[in-house]
Amino acid sequence: MRISARADYAVRAALQLADARNAGPLKAEAIAQAQDIPHKFLEGILNDMRRGGLVQSRRGGSGGYRLARPAEAISIADVIRVVDGPLVSVRGVRPPELSYTGPARSLLPLWIALRANVREILDGVTLADVASAELPPQVAELTEHPESWTNP
Repeated sequence: MRISARADYAVRAALQLADARNAGPLKAEAIAQAQDIPHKFLEGILNDMRRGGLVQSRRGGSGGYRLARPAEAISIADVIRVVDGPLVSVRGVRPPELSYTGPARSLLPLWIALRANVREILDGVTLADVASAELPPQVAELTEHPESWTNP
């Protein structure tokens, strides 16, 4: 599975907004600078997030962006889906729409299992969890295995 730059930037921007929830709206420039995200690219991402109902925007001198819901109510998966679409696809197709024959038949349940695990993790972690550096125990446990940190 690959996390696109767009998804990474969107999650980082959402986390910046979660961190500033009591400080009022943040300007896109401030988010871009704080997270080292290209400003123009971020503007498009924030617009997608606004259309997706994750952020609200206000124009003017005291305007900017803020989360549309509490950080506890927005999962990492919500953010990724808004900017990138489905979490897991194969050649751009959702796994249930695929079919295989012969020795490749068991690929479909494998892709479904992969999707289920990705959903379990990304739907189960909120912006508040990441912003507070308190990942759910089942996610934190996965990071405790040394092989999780190495590339095969």
